[in-house]
Amino acid sequence: MKNQSNNFGLLYKIFGVTGVLLIIAAYFMPIWWVALQSHQYPKSMYPKGIRIEFKYNGVYNGCEGVQERAEITTNEGADCLMEMTAINHYIGMFPIVQGTNSRVYEELKSGQKKQVPEYYVFDTQKDADGEDVIDPETGSAKQIDVTPAYLNFLNGVLVNSKYIFGFLILLAIYFIVTPKKKNSIFAIIPALLPFYFLALYIYSMYWYGHHLDLHGGGAFSGIKPFMPTIFGHGKVAQFETVAYPYWGFGVTMLVFVFFIFANLFKKKALLLQEK
Repeated sequence: MKNQSNNFGLLYKIFGVTGVLLIIAAYFMPIWWVALQSHQYPKSMYPKGIRIEFKYNGVYNGCEGVQERAEITTNEGADCLMEMTAINHYIGMFPIVQGTNSRVYEELKSGQKKQVPEYYVFDTQKDADGEDVIDPETGSAKQIDVTPAYLNFLNGVLVNSKYIFGFLILLAIYFIVTPKKKNSIFAIIPALLPFYFLALYIYSMYWYGHHLDLHGGGAFSGIKPFMPTIFGHGKVAQFETVAYPYWGFGVTMLVFVFFIFANLFKKKALLLQEK
């Protein structure tokens, strides 16, 4: 009985440590990808369409280099993240929050340089008569930050994801190094890693698709709020939308499997110890 308990005790530690290593690996991996495809974006320039990739810490360019002819072959490719943002802007969507991938730019305000992420939205300040308020120092209309609160929240989650991952790893380590306690919750919370991504991803897509009021509803007045394609193929205006999990999502599912088994093995080991 003791040997069996020791065997299950060793198994839960192996599975737990492997789960921790997979959590670390998943942080650096692309988890999901989304692409827009249209005849106006030829395969020679956009082999996979206008494609972006999602990680836990931000959104990244998913385009590859041009492969049409040897004389124009390049490994640089197009900036599909910028292209996707431009397309979204045209139909009234807010800019893509890029998290730690943000290429912040410097803007002169009140004599100070301030870094402003790409997703920020500004409008002109109005007086009681609806006229622009002029800044006496610059002679131009005063700008006010009208960035939606959810975008700030989303950016905060992405930018601080390393701390969230650190917290999950600490929980997992505590679960591993306390062999005399069941403390299942310390294994279950890290195990749910793929579902945290899905919840944030699905709601964020819903939010973007239902907020098309960036500049009065967008250039296509016929486009109404919609749910962007989450998985599979869809259609928006003249674009075919494609979205699928990337190999990093498979790693997060392994995190789920390994910690569930680690928890079961630990319960079994403790149960045998009690007999």
